[in-house]
Amino acid sequence: MDAIFNACLAAGLASLVLSVIDLFTKRRGWGMAALVLLAALALGLTIHMGLRWAAADRPPFSNMFESLILFAWTVVVVFLLLRIWVRINVLTTAASLLAVVTLAYGSTFTSEITPLMPALQSNWLTFHVFSCFLGYGGFAISFATAICYLVATRAASRVTKEIRDGLELATAKTISFGFLFLSIGIITGAVWANSAWGTYWSWDPKETWSLITWIVYAAYLHCRFMRGWRGKPAAWIAIVGFLSVLFTYVGVNLLLKGLHSYALNASYLLPVS
Repeated sequence: MDAIFNACLAAGLASLVLSVIDLFTKRRGWGMAALVLLAALALGLTIHMGLRWAAADRPPFSNMFESLILFAWTVVVVFLLLRIWVRINVLTTAASLLAVVTLAYGSTFTSEITPLMPALQSNWLTFHVFSCFLGYGGFAISFATAICYLVATRAASRVTKEIRDGLELATAKTISFGFLFLSIGIITGAVWANSAWGTYWSWDPKETWSLITWIVYAAYLHCRFMRGWRGKPAAWIAIVGFLSVLFTYVGVNLLLKGLHSYALNASYLLPVS
């Protein structure tokens, strides 16, 4: 499995390099090669997670190493789905960079397969964690598209309106996708919490910050679709939202303690009870 992980990291790095080359050349082959490598990366991570699942006889979502692999997988998959509707080359670079940074960070943690703690031994684990991380993947791509949009607006004379509009559309689509799955994750997490601890909601720090994240993205969707917000204000909400995601995913466990703090490796995992 380590060989597959290393191959995935190499594919991500190669995709990043080729996509950057594509930005500075008119030849289309580089961009297509970068996309193929990203698809191979997604396939490799799928195989890796499948092998860990078979070896551990449990979903491979129980520690920081496994959750980062899942996060990288969702980032790439969400991007590849987005690519069907929005074809902007710089987003390939952004997705490759996000995947590489995530996998590189994951490589700093132990890949040892360990048994689940009793509180995590539930069929809700798969539904809850997988839904939340699909949401995280969508929000990560929306963060990248929002950053690209702000850069594009500063260089409006060199970037066409079509590209700027495409980036704005991509932000809205990925946030809508992420919001749906985060909502599912919160609901399934509440059901799981009731079966594990006898309460649907306990205002645990992870729960609270998941709710804050949900509210930020709900505000984005309300402002965009009900108030007609466009441009920079909407992009900044998307950026703030992803910062909240990062704090929910990592920051809470470094600074706060609660029901989700099972151990250093496991406690990063669960976005909400």
